[in-house]
Amino acid sequence: MADMSASASLLVLAAEEFDENKVTPGVLGFIVFAVMALAVWGLMKSMNKHMERAKMVGREDEAAASGAASASGTASTASAPSAEK
Repeated sequence: MADMSASASLLVLAAEEFDENKVTPGVLGFIVFAVMALAVWGLMKSMNKHMERAKMVGREDEAAASGAASASGTASTASAPSAEK
């Protein structure tokens, strides 16, 4: 019982010394912040990689579409009958 009264008195002393207007996050807060910062950094890096891939696919699609349009345009003019007779 003597141990419990000693720990209870320590809790009372700690409660009296605690300043309610001062809150510090401590080491755990720093670790959580660092993990979140690393996660955001990794997500941004991944997003940039995916955006570059999307740009490349878009450029390839545009090139294929313009190539198909120019090929069909020349074929249609070549197969059209000439009116020069």
